[in-house]
Amino acid sequence: MNFLRGVMGGPSAGPQPSGADTIQKLCDRVASSTLLDDRRDAVRALKSLSKKYRLEVGIQAMEHLIHVLQTDRSDSEIIGYALDTLYNVISNDLEEEEQEENSAKQVDDLGSQFTEIFIKQQENVTLLLTLVEEFDFHVRWPGVKLLTSLLKQQGPQVQQIILVSPMGVSRLMDLLADSREVIRNDGVLLLQQLTKSNAAIQKIVAFENAFERLLDIITEEGNSDGGIVVEDCLLLLQNLLKNNNSNQNFFKEGSYIQRMKPWFEVGDDNCGWSAQKVTNLHLMLQLVRVLVSPTNPPGATSSCQKAMFHCGLLQQLCTILMATGVPADILTETINTVSEVIRGCQTNQDYFASVNAPSNPPRPAIVVLLMSMVNERQPFVLRCAVLYCFQCFLYKNQKGQGEIVSTLLPSTIDGNSVSAGQLLCGGLFSTDSLSNWCAAVALAHALQENGTLKEQLLRVQLATSIGNPPVSLLQQCTNILSQGSKVQTRVGLLMLLCTWLSNCSIAVTHFLHNPANVPFLTGQIAENLGEEEQLVQGLCALLLGISIYYNDNSLENYRKEKLKQLIEKRIGRENFIEKLGFISKHELYSRAAQKPQPSFSSPDHMMFDHEFTKLVKELEGVISKAIYKSSEEDKKEEEVKKTLEQHDNIVTHYKKVIREQDQELEELKQRISTLTSQNEQLQATVTQQVSQIQQHKDQYNLLKVQLGKDTQHHNSHGDTLQMNGIQTEEVSKLKEELEEWKNKHELLQGQLKEKDSVIEKLNSSQLEMGATEQSLQTSRFGGLEHSNELQKELEMLRSQLQLQAAEISKLQMENQKLQVMNTAADPMLGDSGAPAAMSSELEARLEQEIKELKSQVKALSEEKESLKQQLDSSTSTVAILQDKNSRLEREVAESKKEQDDLLVLLADQDQKISAQKMKLKDFGVAVEDEDDTESGDQGDEDEDGDEEEQDENAAVCYQEN
Repeated sequence: MNFLRGVMGGPSAGPQPSGADTIQKLCDRVASSTLLDDRRDAVRALKSLSKKYRLEVGIQAMEHLIHVLQTDRSDSEIIGYALDTLYNVISNDLEEEEQEENSAKQVDDLGSQFTEIFIKQQENVTLLLTLVEEFDFHVRWPGVKLLTSLLKQQGPQVQQIILVSPMGVSRLMDLLADSREVIRNDGVLLLQQLTKSNAAIQKIVAFENAFERLLDIITEEGNSDGGIVVEDCLLLLQNLLKNNNSNQNFFKEGSYIQRMKPWFEVGDDNCGWSAQKVTNLHLMLQLVRVLVSPTNPPGATSSCQKAMFHCGLLQQLCTILMATGVPADILTETINTVSEVIRGCQTNQDYFASVNAPSNPPRPAIVVLLMSMVNERQPFVLRCAVLYCFQCFLYKNQKGQGEIVSTLLPSTIDGNSVSAGQLLCGGLFSTDSLSNWCAAVALAHALQENGTLKEQLLRVQLATSIGNPPVSLLQQCTNILSQGSKVQTRVGLLMLLCTWLSNCSIAVTHFLHNPANVPFLTGQIAENLGEEEQLVQGLCALLLGISIYYNDNSLENYRKEKLKQLIEKRIGRENFIEKLGFISKHELYSRAAQKPQPSFSSPDHMMFDHEFTKLVKELEGVISKAIYKSSEEDKKEEEVKKTLEQHDNIVTHYKKVIREQDQELEELKQRISTLTSQNEQLQATVTQQVSQIQQHKDQYNLLKVQLGKDTQHHNSHGDTLQMNGIQTEEVSKLKEELEEWKNKHELLQGQLKEKDSVIEKLNSSQLEMGATEQSLQTSRFGGLEHSNELQKELEMLRSQLQLQAAEISKLQMENQKLQVMNTAADPMLGDSGAPAAMSSELEARLEQEIKELKSQVKALSEEKESLKQQLDSSTSTVAILQDKNSRLEREVAESKKEQDDLLVLLADQDQKISAQKMKLKDFGVAVEDEDDTESGDQGDEDEDGDEEEQDENAAVCYQEN
């Protein structure tokens, strides 16, 4: 301790030692002292000197401090001093008053050099990771700060060491769960540095539940109203998600997009936003844009866009967009965010089209935004954002394009309200060149890849002044172009015209119909103007080239060949191609081609649109080739194109026919399966009816047997009947009644025989129905086999079509090669007979293949017709069976009912006969003699008559019993 007092400035009689000598003595003390207290005091002294004598402490004490970290792990205080000292040596975060302007670079190099020395031994970083795991505040906090400083100085090297260290990243993730806010907040800063530009570490951190923890911290801190901790968490989230498709997908699948909605809930009073809230909300909007950036894979962007719509995030952003009192930079970023959320997503674009501004009367949000875009008093960045929003709204949105163009057409113009089309026309012809450019680009996006709208826009008529006839929009654009306006205005109009005329022959014809347009373009291209005008010359050359390439030769004075001759005479082909190349060589063209969002440092640099750069890239090569082609080559090319188009149409037609036949075949299969199931149901019903009829027959036979037994028993007891004294008149009456009852009995027996015959007929028809069902089933199975054979033939036909399509494409390639060879061939080496022969051979082969294809399709159609006929016949057979079955059921029910009625009548008759016989017995009439005579007479008849008599007697006996 006495030594330390002397070193730290205690009273001494001799001269004061220098800083380097003091540091050397302290280092010796740390290395040689055996007492922990002495070493601790020496390290504390080094810490106090490390800021002022950074270089000396770093050179002399670093090795000793690392040794202390390795050996004195048990004492948290000395470990904390050592870590603080190393942090002061390595870190460049010195106070501003201690930094001199001329030594700033030297200081940066010093920290980087000390960091390189420290991480040269990878064990040092591993040791530091172990110390960060300690819970002691005096160890963990300086360890976090030191590791953060190492990452700032030598990020990639330290990241690689941590990545290969066992559980290295997982140890650092525990910092986010620390209850001490200081360590937790510094842990967020550490992870910021750790995840910079390292996708592997970003994935590990994301799968260590970083999203959940960071979103919890943001919610605890108050979302956008939170402090700088929220800002740090948002920056870390951006590191994890930006350009990392795996983490973006994990973020979406984890339903974390839904947790972003509360961030954008703003109140009615938006005045007095703090600077920190503006910063936080700005970062939140940027985080949304990271998920839906146009540079992401289309599938990932689309899924995030849909999730934002379904959870209400897009609706919340539109609320901010239409709110009042929102700061200008937040409003601008919100417009850019909404732009990318709706870009290319039809559902989101439709919703945005339905959003209205809170005005009286309500106006669509698109109209309100366009008002800002064409207003020269609005900030430049805001106007750029509105243009980007309009472009994203129309991107792959033909419905939206049609709605915008329809506001320009005469039949839909409303004089009482301002429409989007009127605003675009007003901006297109205003005195502000920036408004001209923005309106021209916006209108060009309304025509992008939509030939129908390009033709409809030709109908737009504009009233230039009172008393003058209206002129078309196309004519007005060319008039302004020829008046020599600003470069920015002319560039915008030329981009609009190039987009309008590309791939639209009708628009080219309208453009060439004005006799002043072609001379103006050739005059602009032929002049030798300054560097500023070179861009206009290139665009004029592009417009003239489009007029040649998409020319349908409908105007005799402006046919392709004549325009080429005009270029050759007045400009020269080489000069024309050189002027055309000015566009792609321009610096502003390269900047615009990088990303869809228009971002310009100043209004003067606003020259090119991203989508237009794609058009230039597509047309520059084909226009150059078209200029050098002869008329004969143009004719041959057009003929080949027409032939190929015809062949493609034929192949497409047959493909369509095959698809329709496939659908019909599927429908036939479904009908066959339906009929099969119906047939099975009918068979089950018939089987059930047969069983019921058999049961009725068994019951009837059993009843007949029982009646026969009862008749025999009655005859055996008939001899005992005796006749007492009875009057003659009563006996005669009883005999007459008995005769009547006998006649009725015979009548009932005849009806019973008729019912028996009906039952026999039903049985025979049932057997015939079974045979018919079996034959129908056999025919159905045959139809199915035929259907399977037809399916196989369809598969063979499809394979043949594919082979023929491949052969057609091969022939097309051969034809193209032949054209190239014909173009490059020396005129002195031969005539054009070989290409003509090759072309005729190509057409002959294609026609032969098409004939074969037609014959195959015809055979397939015939087979399909036969299958339809078989199906119709089976359907009619099933209908007949169903009719027979219903008749059978009705007849069975009627026979059963009549049989029951017959039994009732028989029973009633037997009762009456027995009663009459009893009366005869009482009168003493011998009734048995007559019965015996009848039974004797019937004994000579056939078996059927005997059975009838037995049935009668059996019924009588049955009733008596």
